[in-house]
Amino acid sequence: MDPSEEHVYENPEIIYQNQTSDIYEMPSDEPSSQTAEYQNTGWAFGRIPNPPLFPAPPLPSKECCENFSSSSCSSSDADNEEKKDNTCCSEAKTEAVESSQQSHGGSASPKMEVDCGNLVRKASSSSSSSSSGSEREGPNLNSEPEKDKTKVTLFAKAGSDGESIGNCPFSQRLFMVLWLKGVVFNVTTVDLKRKPADLHNLAPGTHPPFLTFQDEVLTDVNKIEEYLEEMLAPPKYPKLAVKNRQSNTAGNDVFAKFSAYIKNASPNKNKALEQSLNKALVKLDEYLLSPLPNESHLVDGESTRKYLDGDELTLADCNLLPKLHVVKVVAKKYRNYDIPSQYRGVWRYLDNAYRRDEFTNTCAADVEIELAYKDVAKTLGKRVA
Repeated sequence: MDPSEEHVYENPEIIYQNQTSDIYEMPSDEPSSQTAEYQNTGWAFGRIPNPPLFPAPPLPSKECCENFSSSSCSSSDADNEEKKDNTCCSEAKTEAVESSQQSHGGSASPKMEVDCGNLVRKASSSSSSSSSGSEREGPNLNSEPEKDKTKVTLFAKAGSDGESIGNCPFSQRLFMVLWLKGVVFNVTTVDLKRKPADLHNLAPGTHPPFLTFQDEVLTDVNKIEEYLEEMLAPPKYPKLAVKNRQSNTAGNDVFAKFSAYIKNASPNKNKALEQSLNKALVKLDEYLLSPLPNESHLVDGESTRKYLDGDELTLADCNLLPKLHVVKVVAKKYRNYDIPSQYRGVWRYLDNAYRRDEFTNTCAADVEIELAYKDVAKTLGKRVA
């Protein structure tokens, strides 16, 4: 694969490589109810025992009632206001619970906070509602440890609606890296069809994905990955670099072969291009089944590891898995092509990835991926004899 093509990604409207453009949009700050996931921990209330039985107190005299009538009215008004506040808080919590019960559809709110330490994604508006509720209701008896103060925001490509996560393997790559690192970060989806001045001033001439880290703007995907690995380092954050250098290049030609296959309009070339894609997948399959150095758990001499470099996700997986997912979805949609079942290593790899929230919750919806390739995937014409 040509190194210059490694980070070029096809889009129906543009081909970009983190370079010149003024076309992007900061979506509205209204929270989306489609996919933001909430965690309603609730508050711990103690059971109040029944009061002891005492004789009823004597009724106050008429004069006392007159003296205290004004204060009773003001106290009653205050009680009513407090009841209203509690009702609003309860309604907010009910909405949060209902939102958490909706299934994830591959979309995300325009801006969300991702607490990777607890694997909880919270919409910004939900966080503010929860904090205001805690001031009214009292201390949180299930107090959480203090959150990371590192300020990180990922600007990712938006979907067709301008808000949900769009089809972009590079956006998902950085999304996965941040999630695996365990740092709390914000995600803002960027609509490429619009031109907000504030975003243009933040990163002029840059397409998403890009990232702000402690107010510093980073725009190159490879350099962002290296920077995060350096700044978010052990012991506080896990190391994601591979131990075996070959894992970084495993499967690196699959996406290029797929692109040639899906963009071809000649039926005479279709079979050869499909075989070329299969050949690249065979190489990846052989690597996944081949034991790594010092790998001890083998079955019939084959590796049983889950991912490219072992049983934990690494930077290499963050790079390859989003592209492999695109290959699987798009080739099926536009060529009725399935990754052959005999590629056991590839399917084991994908099956293990689909069990991880860090991967599935950062994927764009299949319909977004298919829509992105609607004009890229060429319809095969009539076969020429």
